[in-house]
Amino acid sequence: MTATTEHLDVLIIGAGLSGVGAAHHLQSAFPGRTYAILEAREAIGGTWDLFRYPGVRSDSDMHTLGYRFRPWTQAKAIADGPAILRYIRDTAAEAGIDRRVRFGHRVVRADWSTPDARWTVEAVHDGETVRLTTNFLYVCSGYYRYDGGYAPDLPGIERFGGTVIHPQHWPENLDYTGKKVVVIGSGATAVTLVPAMADRAAHVTMLQRSPTYILSLPAEDPIANRLRRVLGAGRAYAIVRWKNVAMSTLIYQLSRRRPHVMRSLLRKAAIRQLPPGYQVDTHFKPRYQPWDQRLCFVPDGDLFAAITRGRASVVTDRIAEFTEAGLRLESGAELEADVVVTATGLRLLALGGLRLAVDGRAVTLPETMAYRGMMLSGVPNFAFTVGYTNASWTLKADLVSEYVVRLLRYLDAHGYDQCVPINDDPAVTERPLLDFQAGYVLRSIDEFPKSGSRAPWHMGMSYAHDLLKLRHGRIEDGAMRFSRRPASQEAARQPA
Repeated sequence: MTATTEHLDVLIIGAGLSGVGAAHHLQSAFPGRTYAILEAREAIGGTWDLFRYPGVRSDSDMHTLGYRFRPWTQAKAIADGPAILRYIRDTAAEAGIDRRVRFGHRVVRADWSTPDARWTVEAVHDGETVRLTTNFLYVCSGYYRYDGGYAPDLPGIERFGGTVIHPQHWPENLDYTGKKVVVIGSGATAVTLVPAMADRAAHVTMLQRSPTYILSLPAEDPIANRLRRVLGAGRAYAIVRWKNVAMSTLIYQLSRRRPHVMRSLLRKAAIRQLPPGYQVDTHFKPRYQPWDQRLCFVPDGDLFAAITRGRASVVTDRIAEFTEAGLRLESGAELEADVVVTATGLRLLALGGLRLAVDGRAVTLPETMAYRGMMLSGVPNFAFTVGYTNASWTLKADLVSEYVVRLLRYLDAHGYDQCVPINDDPAVTERPLLDFQAGYVLRSIDEFPKSGSRAPWHMGMSYAHDLLKLRHGRIEDGAMRFSRRPASQEAARQPA
């Protein structure tokens, strides 16, 4: 059964960090414009509602992960998941955005009609198809697949007599007190889980195939806390936001331009925080260069502290097979375990699995090119949010929202109904949308749109550059084309 079609000026998909931010920008700029947020799950928060594993937190500081329009006022700059979730939900509640969210609506298809200059969007709700139309479609669903993480083949895992958990599906009442825990992985989730579980578990072992670069940051930013007392929340937030953007940019640029210097700095920092004689080069010296994959940040060096106290350890080896009591490694060593956590990574899903069509023709995402990293070539009145891989997600999400507002104002001011990026420059060559060597990206990047070799098709990773282009750059740049609905169609849609 299909419900009656309803029309909205703008339709946002996803009520997570990006979707709530997009709604705030939209309703602040256009208080009279109708919009709704369709959310597949039953709660606001996206990633921060989905992940419930011990110690879940951001590895970005909240002065940049927080919204530009809403200062982060808590003392901890590296915040835990529940605090971030409250921040998102408080933002939604204070602006009335929570009343615009329609939960349990999984969007499956969207069809653009050029004669009507509108999208017809289909969502599944309680087993029924709900159909809506909208002038502008804005996808804020991120790129994680929510129904399951990456699960590599683990030989003999069916023989294991203990408990196996993937962090994306953490059991609410799991008791690991006094138990031997093995966490398989070395990324952000693993380095978060190990110290978080170490205080209750008998021992936690992080089993990694290869090391990851890890840098300790203070959980509290003393400059931010001092400035907040002196200048107030708003002014302090703006200053600290730029300070942290500058620091993260410096670390990234140093990593890319002087990788040997950054490698040395990271190695020396690890040596200072680990016990004397610890095998740093075995467990904390990756084969790749810094920022070929995302740098992992640990607040107050909690991972190093857990290792120093003897509550946790790192083993760098490969799994030969599971046994009933644990794991046998390729080196011949055995790890006993009561609980195994497979922090083996995420799976990506472009546009939340949404299928697009333009004038009856299906859109094949890998055949499109991303315009400014936020729209698709040949797809009208459509935007999506993908954050930075080398900085906080929200820095880019805020800029995308600001650009969408500018674009809608431009359409209004010139009487246009449609905007569509067109790539007709033969000099533009294709590149991956995310030029990033992390396993979760490499496994799925071929299913995503392409990036281009030059502006405005290049997917940049510089906040300062994007700020100039998205907040202040020209809307009509030659690649973005505008048009009006035919007069006959406009007349047909007017009420009698």
